[in-house]
Amino acid sequence: MSLSTDTVIAEPYQFTQGTAPLLISIPHAGTHLTPEVAIGLSDAALPLSDTDWHIPQLYDFARALGASILVGQYSRFVIDLNRPSDDKPLYTTATTGLYPDTLFDGRATFKPGMVPADARRQQYLDQIWQPYHQKIQSELARMKQEFGYALLFDAHSIASVIPRLFDGQLPDLNLGTNSGASCSPALSEILERTCNQQSRFSHVLNGRFKGGYITRAYGQPDLDIHAVQLELAQVNYMEEIEPFAFAPDKAAELQVLLKRLLEAMVRWGEDAYKQGAV
Repeated sequence: MSLSTDTVIAEPYQFTQGTAPLLISIPHAGTHLTPEVAIGLSDAALPLSDTDWHIPQLYDFARALGASILVGQYSRFVIDLNRPSDDKPLYTTATTGLYPDTLFDGRATFKPGMVPADARRQQYLDQIWQPYHQKIQSELARMKQEFGYALLFDAHSIASVIPRLFDGQLPDLNLGTNSGASCSPALSEILERTCNQQSRFSHVLNGRFKGGYITRAYGQPDLDIHAVQLELAQVNYMEEIEPFAFAPDKAAELQVLLKRLLEAMVRWGEDAYKQGAV
């Protein structure tokens, strides 16, 4: 696998504006590295195994639904876009931080003595993290101004078995709403009902993954902004071992359910807003 190494941080994200009040945030699919990170990564980290592989491709269908799509371009090993800028822990259980010093499996991210300097990491915060979050904020504000409300769907994936993070095999779909605080209860119910209407994929609401910083920071139902995170088990659309190949047949089956979830989310917003309940 070839790695993209950027000497100048010029494009921290890719963004496509849609026509619906739905923003899909994809913070962890990036594989770009800065020189300091590329040189310092441990052998264990070089495959970038903690990447949310192929998520933009998996959700490409959402463009036809009118969704705006925001995709981070840099690896989470440079800076994690789904962690708070002050790096306060989001979970009491094992996790990784704003600048991950360990992989999900507990091995070191960097070679000894090769961690990027604080000044460089401040640059990553200023030139990668901040622009991504400013774009989320501006797009949600635009949607609220145009539609009266905004929907945020934070799209993630992870290997289905990581003993350090969770026991056994992860459910196929892991919906997170910050324990109900990031969206209307009615929206949570509709998403759960949509999952219950099929038996192919297992699912859970607010299990091991309740939503990271993006869901928690921007989900403000009292201000008509509703946020949901979905953590997918990668086994359902790709190979979980290097080179982490996309599996089109598996993905197509999963996309049927993902499309139903996003359609249900958009339809809920339209109906609730018409009724004045958003």
